[in-house]
Amino acid sequence: MKIPFLELKPTYLELKTELDATYRRVMDSGWYLLGRELEEFEAAFAAYCGVKHCVGVANGLDALHLALRACEIGSGDEVIVPSNTYIATWLAVSYAGATPVPVEPSPDTFNLDPSFIERAITRRTRAIMPVHLYGQPADMDPILEIARRHGLKVIEDNAQAQGARYKGRRTGGLGDAAGNSFYPGKNLGAFADAGAVTTNDDTLADRVRVLRNYGSRRKYYNEVQGFNSRLDELQAAFLRVKLARLDEWNARRKELADLYRSQLSTLDAQLSLPAVPTWAEPVWHLFVVRHPRRDELQRRLTEAGIGTLIHYPVPPHLSQAYAELNIRQGSLPIAEASADTVLSLPMGPHLSRGQIAEVTGQIRAAFDDTSGLRR
Repeated sequence: MKIPFLELKPTYLELKTELDATYRRVMDSGWYLLGRELEEFEAAFAAYCGVKHCVGVANGLDALHLALRACEIGSGDEVIVPSNTYIATWLAVSYAGATPVPVEPSPDTFNLDPSFIERAITRRTRAIMPVHLYGQPADMDPILEIARRHGLKVIEDNAQAQGARYKGRRTGGLGDAAGNSFYPGKNLGAFADAGAVTTNDDTLADRVRVLRNYGSRRKYYNEVQGFNSRLDELQAAFLRVKLARLDEWNARRKELADLYRSQLSTLDAQLSLPAVPTWAEPVWHLFVVRHPRRDELQRRLTEAGIGTLIHYPVPPHLSQAYAELNIRQGSLPIAEASADTVLSLPMGPHLSRGQIAEVTGQIRAAFDDTSGLRR
């Protein structure tokens, strides 16, 4: 059985009638930017996240970048970021002109460890940017408490966690602002790049709206040096259709994650499974396991026709892009150990129980033979 890591076409096929009708409606309208479709999606997604404002932008990186700029964070400032994240989190800080300051994650959840934050705060620190990695919320209450005591902004990187809950509250509405990605592979994915900023702050939302459109509220009258970062009408309309199914799809992901956990539980001494705190309701954007011989396990699954990915093989501080920070190898051991051991198994709302059984069966077989995968 060939099982790809992720298939996007089934999402379209499930909603084909609605999506095709949406395409025709938008194309027939003759209006393709900053129109009614965007306004309606922004209102729907803001309500979903439990916030006052959603501002659609071109992609998730822009959402984080513009949120930082709207907080007037820039040159000479520092922003605390996780050491273990996709590089876009760091890039948003760099694009704003500030410096990313990495803090290690918890080795259990992969998310930013609040107990490490305060030692990284300096007189230049302006914000903390927790990431809800792999679809699991970061521990926000202690992060917010630290931020309040030090007068810092908190900007959530919610790219992978639309619909996740922290102590009953949805991510994307817990900090001062949040950057959301609607990249096609996300739980709520468009059919191209797309993103949004969510916030309860009226002033911040207004600044992002101006920044996304060349620094202008009124055409040809530019207030600031802005950017071209607009979520187009077609993608906004598609996202509104898919938003109505997001909770259902996230529930399917949870069912599949529960199957993974139960069917791999006998390997608990050999294979590290995801840990979920009691206060977290993850949406399982990814199902990530760990093993010291990860590459060998990945090879075995590839030979069996099972797609896997590594999220992420190179921590940002060891990438060539951030060589200028001179953070030596070994300085952030938890992130580095994660990069060497994590493996993402197939996950998506259209996987079947049979496919999960095949994946877990192949993993158990890999540990039953004499390949040396057993610890």
